[in-house]
Amino acid sequence: MSLAPSSPLSVVTGAGSGSAVNACIGELKIRARLGLKALRSGDRSLLERAAKVSGRKPPEPAEWKLRHVLALAAQSVGFQHWDHARQVLAGEANAGDDMGKFWHGPGCESLLNHWFASYADAAAMQQGKPRTTVLTYARQFVVVDAPYLQAIGITQRIEDAATQGFDAVREYGSARWLVWCDARMRAPVSTWVR
Repeated sequence: MSLAPSSPLSVVTGAGSGSAVNACIGELKIRARLGLKALRSGDRSLLERAAKVSGRKPPEPAEWKLRHVLALAAQSVGFQHWDHARQVLAGEANAGDDMGKFWHGPGCESLLNHWFASYADAAAMQQGKPRTTVLTYARQFVVVDAPYLQAIGITQRIEDAATQGFDAVREYGSARWLVWCDARMRAPVSTWVR
């Protein structure tokens, strides 16, 4: 099984350079541009959010540049840095790569779910359970149900998410995967940080 499909993006928007960029990457770029303007005017909310989500204090340059704020935007949604977010969200990650903490939030910590080091074990657990979802967490896999999806803000944007039987690994890079990524990206801030 390979996670990197040959044509990973079917929901795209055209970028200025003529290359295709998926909507989630575009959203992160918009957040970074807005964050740059905010940081330059003294608003530190993106910096604080990135620190809370990543669990580490981001460096503060003498002068904020877009490249610094792209990293903050990526960290604020569970990735280590900009290139990590771009690779995963573009559907370019390979089996065994760190998929970030994009599909996790503080509301999930008190929930009991099935965690696996192997995708095959997670897929086997999901089989025959149409109301469960397989999501990634770094290099691990978690089989979740409705309360988890509610905790990360998916059910607010995808009405029947809890009954669909989504698999973020098997469907990685597909149009459906991008819809789920977009729903997670647009989830309320409270689903990312306490």
